[in-house]
Amino acid sequence: MGDAFGLYLVMTDPVAGYEKCAAAAVRCGVRYLQLRMKGAPRHAVLEMALRVRDITLGSETLFIVNDDVTIARDVDADGVHLGQGDMPIDEARRLWPAPCKRFGLSTHDERQALLASRLTPDYIGVGPVFATPTKAVPDPVLGLERMGSIVRSSPVAAVAIGGIDSGNLADVLGRGARNFCVVRAVNRRPDPDTAIRELQGIWRQERGAG
Repeated sequence: MGDAFGLYLVMTDPVAGYEKCAAAAVRCGVRYLQLRMKGAPRHAVLEMALRVRDITLGSETLFIVNDDVTIARDVDADGVHLGQGDMPIDEARRLWPAPCKRFGLSTHDERQALLASRLTPDYIGVGPVFATPTKAVPDPVLGLERMGSIVRSSPVAAVAIGGIDSGNLADVLGRGARNFCVVRAVNRRPDPDTAIRELQGIWRQERGAG
């Protein structure tokens, strides 16, 4: 099941703004912070990635760029997250052979998770656990039971994702997830620090209970 680090935050159009949201993540000690600007022109993503890199540099928060390994490389991010339809992870590693970089991969069912484990990513995303509107063409919902089975059997760190918020997080953790990703639960809040700490508090409580 890999490393247990709790919250993985994806930033997509945060109400508070990307920089304020990134600063909150650093203050709260979020392990992974991903910049996802779907549909934005490359120059806009690159500009924001440079700003987020400055905010996270030297902190405990690892800065991940979504989809584009060349932007991740150009800003010297800590890693890149790839979807099933993106560049293969082995090709991404060839393009960005710098040491100690993190490569994450999305998976949406048992077969994809099994195949992903053979590519030895640093972590996999597992979902969507619940229905979510953050994708134009959403993947089929896994539900709690299938998600739990996949994350418990993963040899690398697994991150449950998809529609997770403070209202259902305890159920996700109760099925064996040690790490979880949120998008709307923080991005839609004008007070990202408070939103992040609420989620971290639930995670710590459930970990203690377990």
